[in-house]
Amino acid sequence: MFSENKKEKQAIEGSSNQNNVAQGTKIVGDFNSESDFRIDGTIEGNIKTTGKIVVGKSGFVKGNLQGTDAYFEGKFSGKLSLSGTLTLKKDAHIEGEVVVGKLSVEPGANFNVKCIMKGTVKEMNKGGEQQQQETGKTA
Repeated sequence: MFSENKKEKQAIEGSSNQNNVAQGTKIVGDFNSESDFRIDGTIEGNIKTTGKIVVGKSGFVKGNLQGTDAYFEGKFSGKLSLSGTLTLKKDAHIEGEVVVGKLSVEPGANFNVKCIMKGTVKEMNKGGEQQQQETGKTA
């Protein structure tokens, strides 16, 4: 009895609620979702999701993209804002503005952006404040 419940629960949890945009599909508009996105076609517009975003080799996103983690093999142009990790594979081509928590870039990826890493900015500010305080004490 318990094993059947576990199997049913795993089947439900294992089946992801993933939005797919197939190769050859072009969508113009804004999207909000709590699910993951897999993009192999073209999206022109804004995407906001709490899920993970995967852009395949044939995928292209033009606009603003806001989410947690993103994995790019395709192209992006616009403003990308992630609270987690941006992973760029060798075929990725990214242009615009990027704000991320962490960044992973494979050799060969094109990354032509203005980039801000959230964690690094906080550490630099703390370090700068400490240096200023120490300098003020000795002067």
